[in-house]
Amino acid sequence: MNPYYSIFINIKGRRCVVIGGGKVALRKVKELLEHNAEIVVVSPRSRVELGELAKRGKIQILKRSYKTGDLENTYLAIAATGDKSINKRAAKEAKEKHVILNVVDNPELSDFIVPSVVHRGDISIAVSTGGKSPALARKIRTGLEEYFAGEYASLARMISDVRTELRKQGIKIAGDQWQEAIDVSTMINLLREGDEAAAKAFLVNGLKKPKCG
Repeated sequence: MNPYYSIFINIKGRRCVVIGGGKVALRKVKELLEHNAEIVVVSPRSRVELGELAKRGKIQILKRSYKTGDLENTYLAIAATGDKSINKRAAKEAKEKHVILNVVDNPELSDFIVPSVVHRGDISIAVSTGGKSPALARKIRTGLEEYFAGEYASLARMISDVRTELRKQGIKIAGDQWQEAIDVSTMINLLREGDEAAAKAFLVNGLKKPKCG
């Protein structure tokens, strides 16, 4: 049985520590920045791009090796060093201080694993193999990226706008009515043709259509 519980965590404004300054650490930092985390990088050496992010005030860099205490007041941590000794010490501190930790390529020391994710605006589709085959997860993600084109971001925004407008009008729509009215194929085709007004009208008409029976 897969022990991992699927969840999306709000890290906005929360201290997240990345131990390591290489290619993988840079990728993790970029991912965390997308979600407005407060990021601290701990590494005696770091890639140029990390230094540039620090100069712009996007992240903080502690230019030294990790030491116990670096996870104080930390919400989430990622160890991306390749150094087994550091990873084990970080895992020990994380457990003692109740910090959720991911050790790259080491699920045994990790509290969580990071799935491959497809982002289309407010839509996020996560793929995980429970740490068994990251390559397969990335392969599946690539297929999803090809299928879920950019119009899906517009679709999600449009549906959200319609939902807000109907609420302001005091119109309540049941969940099953939404399911019936959201004809993804039709609306995506209209959006691809650049006719968002028609896609929106199609949705609104479907929502206001009297239910049979």
